[in-house]
Amino acid sequence: MSRWPRWGRRCRGLRVNVTDIIFELIDLRSFSNLWFWIMLAVQWWMASHWILGVPFDMILRARKHGGPAQDALEDLTRVHVNRLLHIIHVSGGWIIAFAAFVLSGLAVTGFWYGAEFSQAVFCLLFPLSVCLLLSVQAAHRIADGEHKGEALQARLIKLRLAVQAVGMVSMLLTAVWGMYQNLNISVLN
Repeated sequence: MSRWPRWGRRCRGLRVNVTDIIFELIDLRSFSNLWFWIMLAVQWWMASHWILGVPFDMILRARKHGGPAQDALEDLTRVHVNRLLHIIHVSGGWIIAFAAFVLSGLAVTGFWYGAEFSQAVFCLLFPLSVCLLLSVQAAHRIADGEHKGEALQARLIKLRLAVQAVGMVSMLLTAVWGMYQNLNISVLN
């Protein structure tokens, strides 16, 4: 007989099922799951590093060296700003309607009906939608004239600081809500 237990056989008095293992790996109690917190940290790192599609190190390089680095920054920013504004002008209403539908559905199922998975996804997506609104506002300002030199660098750095502020508040509120949920579940059990 093999050393390794087969799926569905008894292992030291416990029944091991494939579904138990899958549900243990994909725990829908998100606030007690390590993967949720890793995803939250990676999400905010990515959001604060890529400002309007421009990596932050490129902004710093243009600020420090100027010349070709500044030209590359202006070109890349122009491409991403034009793309974002085109998407917003063509289908912005539909995007807003769909986002409002998804966020309100997550809020109702999460906070009214108590689905922790919906609460976690709402805590991930709602602050990102705020950052998207800030990015659209900054893209309009860049397109209206702040698209060269130090004005562009300052606008991108201000946008990064705003995104980081939203991220810090979001992570704080998510951590507080997650601790409340975990303590609430441990008290009920």
